[in-house]
Amino acid sequence: MTRHTSKAPRTQPGRWSRRGFLAQSGIVAGWTILPTAASVDAAPAADRVNLAMVGCGGRAGGLGPDFVKRGDCRVLYCCDPDLPRAEALAKTVTELQGGVAPKVTDDFRRALEDQDVHAIVSATPDHWHAPSTVWACQAGKDVYVEKPASHNAWEGRKMIEAARKYGRVVQIGTQNRSAPYNFEAKEYIASGKLGKIHFCRIFDQKYWGNFPAVPDGDPPPGLNWDIWNGPAPEARYNRNFHRNWHHFWRYSGGDIANDSSHQIDLARWLLGVTYPKTVYSVGGRFHEEGAAETPDTQIAVYEFDGLTVAFELTLYTPYMLKIDPEVRNSDMFPLWQQCATRIEIYGSEGVMFVGRHGGGWQVFDRPKSRQPVVAAQAYGRFPDPEHKENFLSCIRSRNRPNADVEEGHLSALWIHYANISYRLGGVKLTIDPQTEQVAGPAEAAPLLKRTYREPFVIPETV
Repeated sequence: MTRHTSKAPRTQPGRWSRRGFLAQSGIVAGWTILPTAASVDAAPAADRVNLAMVGCGGRAGGLGPDFVKRGDCRVLYCCDPDLPRAEALAKTVTELQGGVAPKVTDDFRRALEDQDVHAIVSATPDHWHAPSTVWACQAGKDVYVEKPASHNAWEGRKMIEAARKYGRVVQIGTQNRSAPYNFEAKEYIASGKLGKIHFCRIFDQKYWGNFPAVPDGDPPPGLNWDIWNGPAPEARYNRNFHRNWHHFWRYSGGDIANDSSHQIDLARWLLGVTYPKTVYSVGGRFHEEGAAETPDTQIAVYEFDGLTVAFELTLYTPYMLKIDPEVRNSDMFPLWQQCATRIEIYGSEGVMFVGRHGGGWQVFDRPKSRQPVVAAQAYGRFPDPEHKENFLSCIRSRNRPNADVEEGHLSALWIHYANISYRLGGVKLTIDPQTEQVAGPAEAAPLLKRTYREPFVIPETV
């Protein structure tokens, strides 16, 4: 079957005038409409979007340079409490910007004070996603923020309130929502060709081992531990907190929040659902002893009217294969039975296997002579460029982006609900869709929000 070539639908024209955009964002009156990426080799300085990188390790090492390589963006700040990381990214960016060096700071609030900064790219640990987004919106900056949208349910709603109140574009880094092949999968489901859907399975299966406990100590040179720890409870520096933060509740929600947020968001979008009626989750840290708090084995079940969604996590399975560049950059499909991040959607007329990040999709009908029957399919490509383009085009148009903050919040709620149930021993939560609160049991309510450490606070009224 030939590769599909249809494009993702364009967003509808927004109600923002260019004058209103300039006034809200603090950009000087002479700033002109940005060219599209396809027309840019080296855009004039007046046509560029000026960015501040907030968090400079890991994911930021790809995001920052890729934005600069487009030709219509310039990084003005590299911000990270871990200054060596900020300095390393600044060096890379300086070379790409023809010797124009960004400012380096351990406190991203300095960038928010600079009227020349149009937007921030937040690639921090999870506990900083919401504060950085809310504060940036209040400062008149647009935001590209990595997944998951939030550390807890309450702050996710505050992110939406800030984006709407200050008229900001906030794009979550769930690139699958900008992939043409995923739009085609959604269209296939909407057409009814898959039939009635009553069950979906979401997988996150790989190897990510435990680690031994280490004593508290002094932070390494160049690390501002107070800012890095930020809104989390007061604590002395601990290397595990700093380097293995994904596995501690104070900073993250485990791999259901980290890696799984991509396929959870993609599945929710494809299925067209929002709030589950009930959620329960069980599992544990079974495979290796160590200091990690979050599970290496987890199952979550989400119940809707006429639909059940199951999420399954294993972190001790190195024989499961993530979708690698060879697949995502070519007309290949994953080995579905060992695809670590697949989605399975079971309809009355067939089963759809979907791979995130360029894995493509296939629909299988009943086999004939023990040979698979492929009813439909589309190859994929890694949609990072499309996602960045969507963000920047929405800065120009003031439309809401493909992965708008509200969509990211709704998907993050699935993660938070599951983790609340898990931490309470697997109790079934009943969800109130009007308030997003847990209607029962009562002991779940305190886990919907954290206590913020001063001065790293998200206010009740943003």
